Amino acid sequence: MWRAFFLGIGVYLMIAGAECLAVDRVVWRTTPDPSPKVISFSKPAAQKPKDFPPAPWVPWSLLSTGAVVCLYSFTIPKRMVGK
Repeated sequence: MWRAFFLGIGVYLMIAGAECLAVDRVVWRTTPDPSPKVISFSKPAAQKPKDFPPAPWVPWSLLSTGAVVCLYSFTIPKRMVGK
């Protein structure tokens, strides 16, 4: 179970690092609150989307950390003997 857990975390980190290599910026758009049932005469204030430009070191850090975690998961024995 631990082996699969660490392998999953490592693969996820490597995919996130590859995605950060492919994009210039990530835009997080917040969803507006559900509209009230009462009709109002004023427009709701528009919410500004949040930008996240990844730093140049982020993709490489995610890729290398994911690779190390995947290698670690392969060194965990299939059966851990409890003491």
